[in-house]
Parts: sequence; structure tokens; C-alpha cells
Amino acid sequence: MSPTSFALLTLSTMIFIAAASSAKNWAISNDNFVWLILTLVLYTIGNLIMLRLIRDVGMAIALSLSAVVQLVAVNAVALFFFGERITLFQGAGLLLAVIAVTLITLPLGE
Repeated sequence: MSPTSFALLTLSTMIFIAAASSAKNWAISNDNFVWLILTLVLYTIGNLIMLRLIRDVGMAIALSLSAVVQLVAVNAVALFFFGERITLFQGAGLLLAVIAVTLITLPLGE
């Protein structure tokens, strides 16, 4: 992955984390319309960045990497900033998802 692609992945992840946090704030704010608009704008920007990343590294790699990075990052925000809890079974699922995407993106067997 080139430095530009890595930067795009990092930027899109930060935007998606902000979008998910905005969505959570909308959910707990009695349907504040500002949070909803901010959420939609952030998700749109993040997806536009992902289109460029898909062009650069391919759909399978871009979306797999983005999914696992977002999975870990958004769960960290949910746990540490919003006080959400997951069960041991859910934690095992998160770990298996990380392992699965790691296997998908490794260049073994080429």
C-alpha cells in the first residue's frame, strides 16, 4: 500500500469515526436534526474518499481494510467514550473479524 493510500485509509477512518460518533449523539439527543445532518455529511465525505481508495488498491483490499479498521476504532469509541459494553461472545466475534480480514488482505500464496 502506497503512502497516499495509507493516508486516505487513515483519513476515511477518522471521518467514519466522527460520523459514527455523530450518529450516536443524534440517537441520544432526542432526534436533534443538526446531528443527523452532520452524520450524513460525514458519511458522504468518507465514502467519497473510499472511492479513491478503491481505485488505488482495488475493491476487495480497500473495503476489507476499511471494515476492520473501522470495526476496531468504532468499537473503541463506543466502549471508551460512550460507555457501551460488549459480551465475551461479542468480543470473540470482533477478534474473529479482525483475524478474517487480516487473512484476506495478506499477500500469501501469490
